[in-house]
Amino acid sequence: QVQLVESGGGLVQPGGSLRLSCAASGSIITYYTMGWYRQAPGKQRELVARITSSATTYYVDSVKGRFTISRDNVKNTVYLQMNSLKPDDTGVYYCNRPIALFDWGQGTQVTVSS
Repeated sequence: QVQLVESGGGLVQPGGSLRLSCAASGSIITYYTMGWYRQAPGKQRELVARITSSATTYYVDSVKGRFTISRDNVKNTVYLQMNSLKPDDTGVYYCNRPIALFDWGQGTQVTVSS
């Protein structure tokens, strides 16, 4: 059973940056494609970035050029570096495996506001 723990969220002004972390335990995630999801208030959860086991990345258009997903296989952790944040980036951020989802973690709240 994989447990996912997201951290690193907070309140930031527009244009600011945050780095999210997703620590996995209970199984090695090295060989899995992993993704970061965002659930904005009143909206469905959406996949915003994913990274394969060979570090190939994909981003939804709204975050391209601003977000960077990475992974540290030694630490069994996936990261999301978020720069040039906008109010539309506000939401709860979760990580998971896009194919065959694990149980969801608690997520980490990101609020972009002046």
